[in-house]
Amino acid sequence: MSQGSAANPDAPHIPVLLRPLLAACAPVRGTWIDGTFGAGGYARGLIEAGAERVIGIDRDPQAHEMAAGWIGEYDGRIVLERANFAEMDEIASGVDGVVLDLGVSSMQLDEAERGFSFMKDGPLDMRMSQDGPSAADIVNEAGEVALAEILFTFGEERASRRIAKAILRARAEAPITTTGRLAEIVEGCLPRPKPGQSHPATRSFQALRIAVNDEYAALYEGLMAAERALAPGGALAVVTFHSVEDRMVKRFLQMRAGQTGRANRFQPELTPPDPQFTLVSKKAIGPDAEELEANPRARSAKLRVAHRTEAPAGRVDAKSLAMPELKKGGG
Repeated sequence: MSQGSAANPDAPHIPVLLRPLLAACAPVRGTWIDGTFGAGGYARGLIEAGAERVIGIDRDPQAHEMAAGWIGEYDGRIVLERANFAEMDEIASGVDGVVLDLGVSSMQLDEAERGFSFMKDGPLDMRMSQDGPSAADIVNEAGEVALAEILFTFGEERASRRIAKAILRARAEAPITTTGRLAEIVEGCLPRPKPGQSHPATRSFQALRIAVNDEYAALYEGLMAAERALAPGGALAVVTFHSVEDRMVKRFLQMRAGQTGRANRFQPELTPPDPQFTLVSKKAIGPDAEELEANPRARSAKLRVAHRTEAPAGRVDAKSLAMPELKKGGG
């Protein structure tokens, strides 16, 4: 198989930044974890590039159903586990690479019944694992203060209080159960977007999706799980799609590579602990013109890659990664 067939032209789900990822991690070999398996594009690409085995992890039952039709072609070289990637080191250790493609996948966005997108009317769901509380549960049950905090903290929505008030007024008339109705409520709170601006509901939908799936906590724990799972020399490659995720990944890798510097230049220099990673590049890698033409959804994607050292794994504090967290309590 050629590398190009990894992004099967017959498949609608194109793995973002696959070519630069494989180049940054070359030579690709041994066992890899694809912690966000989705439609399997990265796993196929890794096998084609030289990996002997890929352990896919995905909490979405749909990913497992889709893989059942083709995974047998790889004769056990690609296996799939249903779990959260934050648990990857409980599934495998001593691996040669870990790839994470964060956020919602195109296959989830494209299906109205999954409730991720305001572009297609469907049930207000947003659950990647398809179990637990849904976005509709939050929208219809959370108090005004809690709703506003979710929208502001996870969506950076400055009109969060206005939107929360409007949601409470609307749900008093009838439960909010569809993406279309929620998008209409949010639109009514914000100015009409200018040409080229994103849809008014973009930040609110992002915030609810992150809250429903606890995405920032999963990323925080997942980065440390990857550190524990990787063998010395193993590669960690993370693709992000918005600034908060990229900031968390960037700070984690900087800290674990010992490149954060001193907070105060007047403090005495201390001997830093051995770094857990070495950075492939200080700057994130973005899509080139060829990829943007083939896949416009790659526009906001950033790739960061680092290699594991022999230093023991450890933990970092969530605050040091500037991870957005909801306040305790609230109603």
